[in-house]
Amino acid sequence: MNRKGKKYRIVAIRWWRREIRPMLILAVVLCSIRSSLADWNDVPTGSMKPTILEGDRVFVNKLAYDLKVPFTTWHIAQWDNPQRGDIVVFFSPKDGTRLVKRVIGLPGDTVELRNEQLIINGQPVDYSAADPKIPGRLSGPEHDRGVFATEKLPDHAHAVMAINGVQALRTYGPVQVAAGHYFMMGDNRDNSFDSRYFGTVARDQIVGRTSSVVLSLDKQNDWLPRWSRTLSSLDGSGK
Repeated sequence: MNRKGKKYRIVAIRWWRREIRPMLILAVVLCSIRSSLADWNDVPTGSMKPTILEGDRVFVNKLAYDLKVPFTTWHIAQWDNPQRGDIVVFFSPKDGTRLVKRVIGLPGDTVELRNEQLIINGQPVDYSAADPKIPGRLSGPEHDRGVFATEKLPDHAHAVMAINGVQALRTYGPVQVAAGHYFMMGDNRDNSFDSRYFGTVARDQIVGRTSSVVLSLDKQNDWLPRWSRTLSSLDGSGK
């Protein structure tokens, strides 16, 4: 190698050590954090309305239940399990897509739906009037034909909705949730692809829990930010 070639080689090595290698290390660290500790998830559909809107980007706490090996679903340690009413991010049993739904049935539960009435372990869930402000946050058929209520799961209440005039699976089950699995449903009961269609979700496919909106963009309004939803809590009631 001539002197000029050696010079280029030295420059390349220095560039690698000073510029490229630190950036790669930083990228690996950040990706590992997103994979194992905390992440965000974009919500492109209205299946969790009125709690979560299209364009919401929700924070995902991946340490809510366990610690996983980065970039895998292998558990290193586990300290908790999803509770009924939690909003969780998980991989769909149908195609592996990351979805956001609410935990309705726990392992061993019997879940049934009769004309939109949720029944858990033979006990009908109570419903009450929803916050009257909810329809004003929505648009399209949800605003015009939406029917809203507060669903009172044991130890947890949250807003749900139905949509008059659309074909939907309003009666389902009963089914028993297998050990190590969870029954998921969207709060928008007439417009949600959930466990009624793809079955229960295995525990190791649950990524984490979400309880807040990081950023919200309104796709009906040129993707402008919804500042009132940014950094807001998903308190479960729809209020």
